[in-house]
Amino acid sequence: MFRHVVMFQWADGVDDAHIAAASAALSTMPDKVDTIRSYVHGRDAELSPANADYVVVADFDDADGFAVYRDHPDHVALVQQFIAGHTSLRLAVQHHVDGG
Repeated sequence: MFRHVVMFQWADGVDDAHIAAASAALSTMPDKVDTIRSYVHGRDAELSPANADYVVVADFDDADGFAVYRDHPDHVALVQQFIAGHTSLRLAVQHHVDGG
């Protein structure tokens, strides 16, 4: 399995309505990108002050499946509409998940 994890901080001025719309858009990704095997996302629980505001964790069979998601027109449009320009920090990692 291959995992993609992305975390970000919302920029100042991003309101709850925008975050809710972004979350709703993210929830549509598994129906639009057939290489997604597992997809979870959500707001931080605010238990530690240094945490990111939001996370997306997506699993794929392999790196090629991730590339399909990364480059999928619906995903690109979502990023342009809800993420780019609306975050002050974005961190991501992709890694192989071993079964052990």
